Amino acid sequence: MKQIVLGTAGHIDHGKTSLVRALTGIETDRLKEEKERGITIELGFAYLDLPNGQRLGIIDVPGHERFIKNMVAGASTIDMVALIIAADEGVMPQTREHLDICTLLGIKKGLIALTKIDMVEEDWLDLVTEDIREFMKGTFLEGAPILPVSSTTGQGIPEFVATLEKLAAEVEERSAAGIFRLPIDRVFTMKGFGTVITGTAISGSLSIGDAVTIYPQEIPAKVRGIQVHNQDTEQVRAGLRTAINLQGSEKTIVNRGDVVATAQSLRPTILIDARIRLLRSAERPLKHRAQVRFHTGTAEILARVLLLDADELKPGESGLTQLRLEEPTVILPGDLAVLRSYSPVHTIGGAQILNIIPGKHKRFIAEVSEQLQIFETGSEADKVALQVKLAGAQGISRQNLGRVLSVPPKKIDDLLKELLTQRILIQWDKENRLLNHQDEMAKLIRAIEEELRAYHRANPLKPGLLKEELKSRLPQIRETKLFNFILNQLAEKKVLAQEKELVRLQEHKVELKEDQQAARDAIEKIYLKSGLEPPYFKDLVEKFPKGNPREVLELMVKEGKMVKVKEELYFHREAIDGLKKRLVQWLREKKEITTPEFKDMTQTSRKYTIPLLEYFDATQVTIRVEDKRILRESKEAH
Repeated sequence: MKQIVLGTAGHIDHGKTSLVRALTGIETDRLKEEKERGITIELGFAYLDLPNGQRLGIIDVPGHERFIKNMVAGASTIDMVALIIAADEGVMPQTREHLDICTLLGIKKGLIALTKIDMVEEDWLDLVTEDIREFMKGTFLEGAPILPVSSTTGQGIPEFVATLEKLAAEVEERSAAGIFRLPIDRVFTMKGFGTVITGTAISGSLSIGDAVTIYPQEIPAKVRGIQVHNQDTEQVRAGLRTAINLQGSEKTIVNRGDVVATAQSLRPTILIDARIRLLRSAERPLKHRAQVRFHTGTAEILARVLLLDADELKPGESGLTQLRLEEPTVILPGDLAVLRSYSPVHTIGGAQILNIIPGKHKRFIAEVSEQLQIFETGSEADKVALQVKLAGAQGISRQNLGRVLSVPPKKIDDLLKELLTQRILIQWDKENRLLNHQDEMAKLIRAIEEELRAYHRANPLKPGLLKEELKSRLPQIRETKLFNFILNQLAEKKVLAQEKELVRLQEHKVELKEDQQAARDAIEKIYLKSGLEPPYFKDLVEKFPKGNPREVLELMVKEGKMVKVKEELYFHREAIDGLKKRLVQWLREKKEITTPEFKDMTQTSRKYTIPLLEYFDATQVTIRVEDKRILRESKEAH
């Protein structure tokens, strides 16, 4: 059976609490002060079993203007409203404000209880009824049943209950899919049990033993027990008022306005993109940077309104807005909030949440407005794609995507599968399910190509750029996995080539200019002639004022024409290969060679002998044993 919550609304002393008592037999005013003063201050809770077996949860709200924030906290989780209007007074200020609040919170169903009918004449009752019908024109209660009742005599109560039953059948059931969310409206401790919180579940389901997180503080806890309408139960689902006994949290750190949710399922925020709608009854325009009271769930937070496409909103107008909260909260796109003026305090409008992780926006920017329009009216696939795109170069994980979208997890997975197939989104880390938008990935690819192209222009004789150096030139790519993913993708597409630790554009080829070719020929001639006693290269540089001789030499090393033995000491490959052949032949015959013997073999001084011996050790031709060299076993066949 559907889970439905009925809320009362209406002016102070119009009989809300008395009607709930007459319907249920439950006294919802539990505070001593409430009983002494005869007014409701805090939210009250009851339940009513309808004739068809449907059980309604009931939230009784205060009517006094000083306690409107408590009324909003209660109204935020109801499915239908009973607007209470006393026959002896008719429509009053809080009647109007409560109706506005219900409208802003998206409540669609309700009925009107015309109370205290035992205190007025029949003719007066007809006049008040007509006034109410006129007042309700243009509201969601236009045409709603107006039911005369007396909580004192019981007159009209059976008809009221029958109408409730009919309306309850028309209420759309809250979905139990998605994450569990419950705005806390009350916190207390019970001896032997610990912390107990109460509220109305607005989505998902929860069972005993489940792990939860209390937001915005992100306190981990575990469900120890659940009660619904004072009865123990194993599970609670969306639409039910419930009391939850939490293990692992202290009452002192949990407050009204906090939210209990599926563990690690939400993301606290202080910056929210929204569409604000100002009430026609608002007393004055809402200006850019105005301070307001932001009511979401059971929380009230001060916020600054930053209008994005106007300097002010006039009563009845709407506009795109960024709200900067003074305290963090948890909220999801699609949620509705109530805005009240800072001082004096009046309900001025409402907000539809569009994005909970926006960057700071510049005003009057068409692209920003277009993006928010997608969050407001776009398809779920468009919203998922845009959220990934706005995450920028580093992308967003599947887990974090679920925390900032009001889309059930299964639906998100289906949408991601479709978007990945269409290559609108790209998953670059399968283990952590990290995603980038194709547009952002294209920017990173262009950045890599441009960096390599610039490097090749500046260093035409170098075969490529070290990967680590390339990454250091791209601060927008912080993740090594993302960097390697892009390189591998470009390599597969033959856009670039990877050679060990070097990377280059596929099109890049080392081509010597005329003066560079001249330098190359001269260098090769010098080293061929000098054999095993070449000059140190630093002493040759001045002979080549043109042609980038050092780069030419590095190219020759890369090609294998030259061999670098140590810093500034190079040999021609022919000289090294010839010496290596003689050395291996010697060692095969005599098994070992001393440094003097090697010096005699090369007919060179020690400044060449020692570096050459160390070179053959380093290239694993020989191995040093005390003051002699022997042939490495692995090289004997060569």
